[in-house]
Amino acid sequence: MISFLRDIFHRFEAVTLASLVIIAGAIWAFGALASEMIEGDLEAFDRTILVALRNPADLSDPIGPRAVEVMMRDLTALGGITVLSILTISVILFLALKGNRRSAGIVAVAIAGGQGLSHLSKMLFSRPRPDLVPHGVEVATASFPSGHSMMAAVTYLTLAVMLARVEPRPKIKVLYVALAVCLTAAVGCSRVYLGVHWPSDVLAGWAAGAGWALAWLMLASWLASKGEIEPDRKSA
Repeated sequence: MISFLRDIFHRFEAVTLASLVIIAGAIWAFGALASEMIEGDLEAFDRTILVALRNPADLSDPIGPRAVEVMMRDLTALGGITVLSILTISVILFLALKGNRRSAGIVAVAIAGGQGLSHLSKMLFSRPRPDLVPHGVEVATASFPSGHSMMAAVTYLTLAVMLARVEPRPKIKVLYVALAVCLTAAVGCSRVYLGVHWPSDVLAGWAAGAGWALAWLMLASWLASKGEIEPDRKSA
């Protein structure tokens, strides 16, 4: 019994330590990107990648057939406020109907807070949008960090881990997280392909969003250990 409890303790400590390291790394990455951006050291990196995704003879023409550009517009919509709001509300209702009302509340606060953080960051840095290539979709806000990339990470990762907490089957838990990572990556890549963000905007958005989502996962796990919210369901 003592050996079993020791194993559980060490496993919990290892997960907590790994989570803290990842969150610290995300904060460091965001800060480093912001510092380099302000100093102008990312210009060559950003321009090289942005131009590489365009026809060298005509920078208004993204590489690939027309169907790829249409697909990228579809993917970028997955990081828009409309789609993310519909998904968030749907998951909140699902959790509430399953009796996981406190978990539903955490989802609402985490994603609303992430949205506020995204807007605040854009106002703080006020980086202009790329003017090197034409924009593939309309944009109205500042460029750094990428709001679509950040909110895709915040929303999809938060929804995935909170759904995984109430799912006892390990394979389904993995599926939730894998889908969240793929969708987050697709949204960020689409923003660069469409020319509405510099690559460093997307990297910063991913870092901030992933760190934010993981921090809320840690909070949820801590509250569950205190009996404040529903416990994580384990496989039988």
